[in-house]
Amino acid sequence: MRDFTPIGLIAVAPVAVIVTPSLSARNLAELVALAKQKPGKLNYGSAGVGTPGHLTGEMFKTAAGINFQHVPYKGSAPAVTDLIAGQTDIMFDPLQSVLANVQAGKLRALALSSKARSAVLPNVPTIAESGYSGFESTAWWAVFGPARLPAAPSARLADEIERIVNSDSFRSTLEPLGVIPTALSGSAFVEFHRAEMVKWGKAVHDSGATFD
Repeated sequence: MRDFTPIGLIAVAPVAVIVTPSLSARNLAELVALAKQKPGKLNYGSAGVGTPGHLTGEMFKTAAGINFQHVPYKGSAPAVTDLIAGQTDIMFDPLQSVLANVQAGKLRALALSSKARSAVLPNVPTIAESGYSGFESTAWWAVFGPARLPAAPSARLADEIERIVNSDSFRSTLEPLGVIPTALSGSAFVEFHRAEMVKWGKAVHDSGATFD
């Protein structure tokens, strides 16, 4: 908040709850029931400590009153590889990183963390729909400038970013990946950023996550 000037949001994506096909759970309720039968025995992979997947996993553990063991990886690719191989049980990761493997049947998507379902996986319910009302988290991408960036260049950049985000070419590139182009700037983006800092800050605090 001190070191950067928020300029504009460009896109958001839900975090997917996915499992290895060998796991018996076919939906989120079955996953929670399995976790309660085997407290602390199931593990979930993420792209690393502090990533949206890791923190969404911790938020879900709190919401569901269950315990998974976190296995952090150095990026999504090795985490996905181990999940497909059955080395881990579950993964929380932004949709675009796992979509191709879900569509190919190599992984099973149980739920998405967004407020609404995704057009690319219309049959996969949200976490909120699955019994956790109000649950929402998204990975997001935005443009920031250095601290105390003057208003004029900041506004010019915001206008140009919004034009690009609303363009057909930008939308047609991202939407098939499960990423939603989302233009937000000015005070609306400042408030979004502030609220996200509070949400993710609580997730970090509750999980006890630290950088190694």
